[in-house]
Amino acid sequence: MTDISVIIPTFKRPEGLDRAARSILRQANPCGLGLELIIVDNDPAASACDAVRAMADAAAIPVRYIHAAEPGVANARNAGVSAATGEFIAFLDDDEEAPAAWLCELVGEQRFHEADVVFGPVRARLPDEITDHRAYYIQFFSREGPEESGVIDHYYGCGNSLIRRAALPRRDAPFSAERNDIGGEDDLLFAEMERAGARFAWCAEAFVYEDPMLSRTRLGYTLRRAFAYGQGPSAACAAARHLPGIAFWMAVGAAQFAVYGTAAAALWLVRAPRRARMLDKAVRGLGKLFWGGPFKLKFYGSAA
Repeated sequence: MTDISVIIPTFKRPEGLDRAARSILRQANPCGLGLELIIVDNDPAASACDAVRAMADAAAIPVRYIHAAEPGVANARNAGVSAATGEFIAFLDDDEEAPAAWLCELVGEQRFHEADVVFGPVRARLPDEITDHRAYYIQFFSREGPEESGVIDHYYGCGNSLIRRAALPRRDAPFSAERNDIGGEDDLLFAEMERAGARFAWCAEAFVYEDPMLSRTRLGYTLRRAFAYGQGPSAACAAARHLPGIAFWMAVGAAQFAVYGTAAAALWLVRAPRRARMLDKAVRGLGKLFWGGPFKLKFYGSAA
């Protein structure tokens, strides 16, 4: 019997995938939970196949390889969910590494609160040679939350989460394919679950490490992501055809851009340490203003 299916979607990150997968194979399991590891290769060329097959031969738990040939983050997640046999589904990204107690902590929190979804912190790790805007990058790639574990009234992203499968609105394809290129498929799912009355919990002890690719520790990348994150509220209202909501978020975005943009310009002139963070906030405001059509940015289906 499989209690937990751990899903790792991957796209052309052999080193990160190896680190993430082996961290699952090293999980402590004092309760004797039935575990399986599902690796979803979203590269049309199936570049992860040989490495996963070799890993499976030596693993103490079932390791399954799924080839989701059509690129797209939602496609990859849906392929993993469809193949999973566990009562619970845990997601780990291929640039993350889980400490040995990770699953135990998530499961304990889920059982204590009877939660439908449990989220945990993400702690970014950067190589020593990255010095410019280091604090900003660490904050950008990390996920912070409450200091204490417990029930929460909001949701986080899919990486480092444990989901009760029975709570999913669609058993085999819960993630929207409309978000394949731009991301945010997890936000749409959890927002839908929230409307249906799902219970969310936070486990402060169930942290994972994230090792972002060096190509992503640049302002050119993080500010593009910040712009896309900013688009989220406006785009969600547009999808729901909620015109007052669109107007509200665009007004908020204009105010954010005006305030934080002015502050960023001033901080940049004096080379203040917080200048990148302030610019990030300004760009998120800009995203709320320019949220559709040609302004949609694609982040998935490429190695960037």
